[in-house]
Amino acid sequence: MPRRAVSEKELTACYSLMFCDYPDIVNIRQLQAMLGISRHAAYDLLGEGEIGCIKLGNAYKVPKVNVIRYVLEASAGRASCATPPARSEGAAS
Repeated sequence: MPRRAVSEKELTACYSLMFCDYPDIVNIRQLQAMLGISRHAAYDLLGEGEIGCIKLGNAYKVPKVNVIRYVLEASAGRASCATPPARSEGAAS
């Protein structure tokens, strides 16, 4: 499935809503918890460049904004944080 580019406006809107309980820079264990994935899968995402990171010594540091960007790009056909879901014409208020 092709990924779509995420606009800065959308990224900014989602930053205050997604992963609020996590610091701005996360480690592997926090990345695992955020995405609900295994340690091996987390290292694969970082190693393949799917999620941008910084390697300091033997530790990976991942900016939270990169995790949010990954989630938004991976969910290309789904609703965005920046735009509310469309209401159908027959929906009651």
